[in-house]
Amino acid sequence: MSIDGNLFVQVGSYNTNLQGGAGVPQDLVDWLVPTLQVASFLSKEPSAPDIFAVGFQELLPLHLGLAGLSKAVIDDRDAHIRSQIEKHTPGKESYTLVAKVVNVGVALFVYARDSGVARRICDVQTQWTGTGPAYMGNKGAVGIRFRISDRGSKAGEVFTFVCAHLTAHGRELARRIADYHHIVGTLLFPPHPSSLSSSPTTIYSTSHLFFLGDLNFRITIPPSHPHVQTSEPYDVLAMSKDDASREQLKEFDQLLNQRRKGTAFIGLREGPFWTFKCTYKYKLGEVDRYNPKRTPAWTDRIMYTTHTDSPDIPEKSDITNILYTSIPSYVTSDHKPVVCLLLLPPPTDTSSSETCEPPMLRLPSSYTPTPDPHATLKRYTGRTLDRVIGSIWWLLTVVGAGSVVVGIFNFFLGLAAWRWWKVPVADVDA
Repeated sequence: MSIDGNLFVQVGSYNTNLQGGAGVPQDLVDWLVPTLQVASFLSKEPSAPDIFAVGFQELLPLHLGLAGLSKAVIDDRDAHIRSQIEKHTPGKESYTLVAKVVNVGVALFVYARDSGVARRICDVQTQWTGTGPAYMGNKGAVGIRFRISDRGSKAGEVFTFVCAHLTAHGRELARRIADYHHIVGTLLFPPHPSSLSSSPTTIYSTSHLFFLGDLNFRITIPPSHPHVQTSEPYDVLAMSKDDASREQLKEFDQLLNQRRKGTAFIGLREGPFWTFKCTYKYKLGEVDRYNPKRTPAWTDRIMYTTHTDSPDIPEKSDITNILYTSIPSYVTSDHKPVVCLLLLPPPTDTSSSETCEPPMLRLPSSYTPTPDPHATLKRYTGRTLDRVIGSIWWLLTVVGAGSVVVGIFNFFLGLAAWRWWKVPVADVDA
């Protein structure tokens, strides 16, 4: 239940490595219901979260995602998550699906507790955008926004959740920063119902913002650093064996440094990610063995901010980070899932008759998020390419009994056979 008016929000993110229905184990208690670990912080009795947000990246094979053939996997994942939440949460609370949204392989589900805030949720909206080549959705973001009425005032508060998958590889830092700005400009929501403006709003037009996903930021250690003695993967491994070493290693984390510089994820805060091991790249089937061909990194992250956070103190948040960790026992992907338990501050009393809009985030004066005037054109250009390429890829995979290469061979073999069959018999005899 809510704790003294504070909402308890749980956020999870997992890159499932394109495995579709086989991407998560049947028992999700370690990832989705770790609340027993923090019972002593909350109260004498374990408390069930008011809101669950669960995000996925690489949810299903890419050709199926591009072709838009994700409904079966999405529906199955929704049923699985909700059954696990209701089975394992303290008091076996029931939950309602607030919304679900998917774009290619990026998906987001948000649930609300029936005996709590679920009955006061309204104005639910979903959105998506692609950041891949020509705005395709192989990389990109999805978002869910809703309002909880009568929280602090009759207008209530607006919640926005964004799940993203950004450009990979350590050398592509500039593209990841560009991905973030593209998401801000094109992941747009309709204006708030009480607003006098008809212009779309960015992810920052909200009371609370949660940003999660496989953001793909890597660790870059300068060659002059004393720890650099061999190849980079082994340098990072040497510096990630214990908490004290990881706290030093965090200073080379690209995402943390870009946030500090104010070039990306402006206004967002994050818990102490260095308290758990790097979440990528593991050998499949292994709990604690990294792939030696890639430098380990904290690619999977969860960030947040609330309307009472001061832009003058960028590292401090009024949201209490109760738990932020990864789940090493999941071995079907080269990533480890992450989970974050957050306690939101009590609602601000803005019950004045002059106040008709929910409270909004406060951002640095140097930053004004601006909607991209061409957002719709860019999004649907990407989606059209997704569907065309995905459908052709899917058809070749079907023809090739699961293999695109075999499918291409069978296609040309069939084309040759058809042309031979169309040649008149007299021409063949000649």
